[in-house]
Amino acid sequence: QVQLVESGGGSVQAGGSLRLSCAASESTSSSKYMGWFRQAPGKEREGVARIFRTSGSTYYADSVKGRFTISRDNAKNTIYLQMNSLKPEDTAMYYCAATGGPYGGYWHWGQYFGYWGHGTQVTVSS
Repeated sequence: QVQLVESGGGSVQAGGSLRLSCAASESTSSSKYMGWFRQAPGKEREGVARIFRTSGSTYYADSVKGRFTISRDNAKNTIYLQMNSLKPEDTAMYYCAATGGPYGGYWHWGQYFGYWGHGTQVTVSS
């Protein structure tokens, strides 16, 4: 079973940058999409960005378009989220996810994301 481990979160001032990484324990070749989600206290989980594993095509939420960039390195079974021009409203726990996987996941962008990491906290101060 694929395990996902996020890293790179932290605290930064508004306008700053962070780069999140998500390493998979084994090949995610069975997962068509990988993505980043976030959840702030008291708010619903939000899909931030996704990437198609083979072609590399991407999709972004309007709230992060132009500021965040998702990328992948299939050889390293790793995806990244470069976050620039961070705002206080970007503060959340950020999760990496991959499509497929066991029961208990979430549907988003018309895809079932069943593999999830434990998350990494991003805090942006004004």
